[in-house]
This record gives sequence, structure tokens and C-alpha cells, in this order.
Amino acid sequence: MGVELVTSQLPKVFIARPPQGGIPDRLRAVAEVEVWPGDRPPSKAELIAHASSAEGLLTSVSDRVDLEVLNACQSLRVISNMAVGFDNFDIDEMTRRGIPAGNTPGVLTDATADITFALILATARRVLEANEALLNGEWTSWNASFMLGLELSGATLGIIGLGRIGLAVAKRAQAFSMRVLANSRTPRPYAGIENVSLDRLLRESDIVSLHVSLSEQTRHLIGKSEFELMKPDAILINTARGAVVDQGALAEALKSGTIGGAGLDVFDPEPVSLDDPIVTAPHVVLLPHIGSATVVTRTRMAEIAIDNLIAGLIGEPLPNCINPQVYGSR
Repeated sequence: MGVELVTSQLPKVFIARPPQGGIPDRLRAVAEVEVWPGDRPPSKAELIAHASSAEGLLTSVSDRVDLEVLNACQSLRVISNMAVGFDNFDIDEMTRRGIPAGNTPGVLTDATADITFALILATARRVLEANEALLNGEWTSWNASFMLGLELSGATLGIIGLGRIGLAVAKRAQAFSMRVLANSRTPRPYAGIENVSLDRLLRESDIVSLHVSLSEQTRHLIGKSEFELMKPDAILINTARGAVVDQGALAEALKSGTIGGAGLDVFDPEPVSLDDPIVTAPHVVLLPHIGSATVVTRTRMAEIAIDNLIAGLIGEPLPNCINPQVYGSR
């Protein structure tokens, strides 16, 4: 009598962006893995085509998982975002369908706070302008009024959103002997930080730094009327989400001299078009969304995102679940 061979088919996983460190063996042991090649993200049509039969999906902030994607990918049992933010997810619909969604909180706090302060220093001390002036041969001798900028010691930093990253930025500011104001949905008492209204923060701050998540309440939180409240030499820093700022209004505020400068690591949309008015606005430092771009942080983000993915595939609660109510409804 012949022996019947039974083969078990592993669940399929689609990874929309190659993670730092590659695909670990622990994921390949529990899933058939397909990884999107190249640097550009898949289009929505490409995402659907590759994830339509997948049970697990690993995304980045550039991959929008909305109702259209969810309807086309009926096999999904877990979705893991390699990011802290999840404004690219339709969380309500995922929860309604019982699909747990994961993110990577906490891991990028210091890296993002560092890049925030890099932007503060670069804009306040006109680092890129000075570098360009040197390369263009404009530095001919010492000049008492050449490339004057803002001295951080004694200046006021206004932080909008005093979560993990906002607080880490505040601590760095205190090391520079800066006065720190904060405006947050849930004020957190911390030595040396004064919690104030948004209007007061905008009026008194030399530098305003944004650290809120993107929601319908924070979309275009900072726009034309907010710029008009700020000092004419004030600097805006955004390492949160691009849509927290009205980007067109910011470009106009810079060109008109309503505010003095800006440092941006995020844009709306991303990547920013080279034809966007913000690119040619004066006194602006622009970075290509590198807030979490250290080897340590990106590697840890990938590890956490993959841990979330594996947990969902084997039927365990996600270590970092955005919508834990899905477990209570089962």
C-alpha cells in the first residue's frame, strides 16, 4: 500500500519595502515570503496585485492600505507597518474585519529627536546657506554681518505635541540652555517645560517644532493664520507628518517674510516634487524623510515589524498592536 504524502502550504506574506537587515529565517520558517524589489514603493495597483492572495502584509508609511486594498486582499490576517505612525491605514475598517495591525512605537524616538535638532541647528545657524556661499566664492574675508543666525542659548523653543519624541527634543533643548514651551493634547508635567496655549506658543517661540501624529484634527494644524501669529524671524521645524502643515501656506510665508525659516523632513505629498514651491522657498532646509535613518533604528524597526507579522500569522496577539480591540471581539 502506497504512502500518501501530505504537504503543508505556508501562508503567503508580501513585504512592500525591503527591510534593513534582510528577511530573517524566523519569518521564512512560518511563511512564503515575497519582497518588493527596488527603491520605489509599489503603486496601489501593484500592491493589490502582489498582496491579493497574501495572509500577511508588511508596509511602510508610503503604502496606503485603504478600503480598496482591503476589499481586493480578502485573505489578509495581519498587517504590520514599519513605522510609528499609521495614517496610511484605514484602522476602522481593519478593526471591523478583525485584522490586527501593528506598528513600531518607541524605537525611533532618539533618532528622530536627533534629526529634529540637526534641522534646528542647520536653520538657526544657516548651515546650508553658508556652505553654498563658500562653494560659490562668496566668502572673501571675515565680515561682522556675514551669515548671522539665531543663537540657541536663551532662545525659546515651542514644542507642539509632547509625546516621546517631543519630550526627547525638549531635553536636548534644555542642554542648549533654551527656554521650552509646550502645547499638547494631554499636557505632561516635566521640569523646566511650561505648558501653554497654541496661540501663546506661536507668539513667543523663536523656533516651533512639530511632534503630533496626523489625524483629521491635526491636518493643516499650522497654516496661514498660525504663521501670522509667529515672529517674523521665527523658524518652523517639522519631523512629524507633512500634512500637519499647509505646505503651500508655508512656502508663501517664507517668500513673504512672514516667518524667518523652516526645516522639514516630511512633506505633503511624499516624495516632494521638485516643482513644489517649498523647494524654491528661501531660508529652508529640506531632508528626504530620514528621521529614523540610522542603522540601529531601522534595523530595530524591521525586527519589531516582523515580530508583529509573525505573531499575527501564528495566531498570537501582536506585541505592538494599533487596534487591540480586535482580540476582544473574537
